[in-house]
Amino acid sequence: MIFSVLVPLLAQVGPGTALPQAPVEIHHRQQQSAPEPTRLARCLAQAKSDPAGAIDLALIWRASETGALRAEAEQCLGVAQSRKGQWSEAEESFIAARDDTPVSERSLRAMRGAMAGNAALAADRAAAALALLDVARSDALDAADPAQAGEIAIDRARALVELERPAEAAAALAEAREKSPGNPQAWLLSATLARREGRLAEAQSQIERAAEIDPRDPEIGLEAGVIAVLSGREAAARQSWQSVIAAAPGSEAAKTAQGYLDQLGPADAPSPR
Repeated sequence: MIFSVLVPLLAQVGPGTALPQAPVEIHHRQQQSAPEPTRLARCLAQAKSDPAGAIDLALIWRASETGALRAEAEQCLGVAQSRKGQWSEAEESFIAARDDTPVSERSLRAMRGAMAGNAALAADRAAAALALLDVARSDALDAADPAQAGEIAIDRARALVELERPAEAAAALAEAREKSPGNPQAWLLSATLARREGRLAEAQSQIERAAEIDPRDPEIGLEAGVIAVLSGREAAARQSWQSVIAAAPGSEAAKTAQGYLDQLGPADAPSPR
């Protein structure tokens, strides 16, 4: 029965297959709370609810500013464009935001450069994304911000997998685990890559760590089931996929989990004593 599920699962593990990730969305760090929201915070809030209006607002704002304030307008513009799926335009806006950020603000430059890299990834421009993320990584390291460098390493790994450079992707994920050991995505994607390369024991160890950090993430549950079934542990795979359905009913992850369970078929009845 296990063999029946191997064909569709193994179809996912060939070279050049993207590492799994949630629907692409440009993330920004939360601003520290203040009595009055900053202009950037107000613009970002509008980008979430009304991206078209935020684009118009950011364009007017950008035209009246220079330097660091212009960079804020460009960041908001890029976020609003990303919300509309305008990835090439968002990439350009984030690059402009990075370039208008003072050189002394290395962490902020790294964040905006990483946003540009993520937009390029979403536009299926992995080579361009990697170049942008390499610069962002350098800025994060110069800023002595290991958590940020770890997040950028995860994005670099995704780009490197797209470019069919798995050894470099594995090195990037090792950096992510070192610099941001509490980030479950670093462990999840490491497990996925190890599984695709047939290193199932290593994949199992890494997915267990991911689950310890975030036991309710449905993507972790999906991957845990895949690793289990490829390791010949059907009962464990069923348990993982059933937990995904229970934790996120009606989600895309739950539909995927149900599809895997359907491929396995009914569980074998216990042998009579």
